[in-house]
Amino acid sequence: MNFVAFERAKQGTGASRRLRNTGKTPGIVYGGAAEPQLIEIDHNALWHALKKEAFHSSVLDMEVAGTTSKVLLRDVQYHPYKQLVLHIDFQRVDAKTKLHMKVPLHYSGAEESDAVKVDKCLVNPVVNELDVSCMPSDLPEFIAVDLSKLKKGSSLNLKDIKLPRGVSAVIRGGQNNPVLVSVTNPVVEVEAPAADAAAPAADAKAGKGKKK
Repeated sequence: MNFVAFERAKQGTGASRRLRNTGKTPGIVYGGAAEPQLIEIDHNALWHALKKEAFHSSVLDMEVAGTTSKVLLRDVQYHPYKQLVLHIDFQRVDAKTKLHMKVPLHYSGAEESDAVKVDKCLVNPVVNELDVSCMPSDLPEFIAVDLSKLKKGSSLNLKDIKLPRGVSAVIRGGQNNPVLVSVTNPVVEVEAPAADAAAPAADAKAGKGKKK
């Protein structure tokens, strides 16, 4: 994806507030050998771009003053209750340096699995994005995960999926093979005995035996 930004000369709270009042969002680009660069972006264009998954997980082409450079989205600050982006951070990408990114997991095929079709189990995604390490040219927009082989009583772990070429998972928290998707048995509702239905009949019989 590509987007257009403009150089920003002034910084500070007051300058940023005045910039937002004109429909622009202040930002910064850092990383690499160059100094941090102050930028501004059209707020409406940025707002729509942020709704796209690829804007968060892909290497982006940023054009400033006719020059295009590769960057990654690193941080977004939103207003607490208004539909307003307060500030945005990007990091420059070095084509020869590995990067760490969170990549979305796209699950599909659960409805075709024996776990769902045959055993009526519930399939629950535990992890929706994966922290990966790779060269910028190998960064995938998302990782597709096929769930059609799931069976009752099983789960899908990290080692069960094939990562794209050149991509490796970054494991944190001491978990070597974390669960990505769990499969739980369906809840079986047991009907209570119809004891209440028999009670009126018994009462009726008892009433017939009484004499006034």
